[in-house]
Amino acid sequence: MARGITQDEVNAAADALIAAGDKPTVEKVRAALGTGSPNTVTRMLDTWRGGLAERLQNVLKLSELPPEAGQAMTALWQLAVGHADRLLQARMAEDRAALAAHEARLVEESTRWTATLAEAETTIAQARTRQELAEHACANLDSQLRDSHALREDLIQQRDRLQAVVDRQTDELDALQADKTAPLAAADQERERAAAHVRGIEDRAHQEVDRARQEAKQWQQRHEAAERSYREASHALEMRCVASQQRAQQAEKEVARLSGRVAALETSLAKASTVRKTKRVPRSPRASKVGRTRKPK
Repeated sequence: MARGITQDEVNAAADALIAAGDKPTVEKVRAALGTGSPNTVTRMLDTWRGGLAERLQNVLKLSELPPEAGQAMTALWQLAVGHADRLLQARMAEDRAALAAHEARLVEESTRWTATLAEAETTIAQARTRQELAEHACANLDSQLRDSHALREDLIQQRDRLQAVVDRQTDELDALQADKTAPLAAADQERERAAAHVRGIEDRAHQEVDRARQEAKQWQQRHEAAERSYREASHALEMRCVASQQRAQQAEKEVARLSGRVAALETSLAKASTVRKTKRVPRSPRASKVGRTRKPK
């Protein structure tokens, strides 16, 4: 568990870095102490810098300190403050550039996913339209098949009526043959004419029945093929609809995730701007005053 740090520890670590010829930064102070949050170390370093000017002024007040040393220490402090400010500005510029590039990438990804979602919705609409067309075609085929069945039944009824006529004429022929009073030649001719008429009727009836059977068979085959096509098309459309819905859901989730990342980056950018303003270190008026009052003799 991380322990807390004190102002004295931070002051000692910063003084040690200065004595070693190094610049006291938040990372280096934390590395030297082995603990401490960046915000706490930043605040304590600001306090240390504020006290450094006062300590330099106290040192400059020593009678044994040469004026050149006081000026050198004042100039060193000004250089350190300026260097720290330049480093902070450069770091903030790099962070802003990185955040801007990342935000641009996120906007591009969001645009791409929005286009993908629109394409998926268009695909779903087209699939539904094709499904409606297939259902309409199947309904038409069902109606045609019902008409074919009705035609077949009508032809069967006509065949039965013709068969009844043939039976009646056959009976009439039998009756004529039984009539001994009618001349044989006239009876034979009448019988031949009746037989020819009956054969013609039977042939036409058989032809109509065969034609009706062929048409019914063709309609049945077309209906079965249409049903198979409809089932296959419906299954394919359902699979495409499911796949499109899944892609749409994934696209919505990705857009939501990217929107969250953009919001997080905007929040991070705002916090970074606030930290940059907080970290900006003004030049110590005391150091400037000391540099003006202690002139070389």
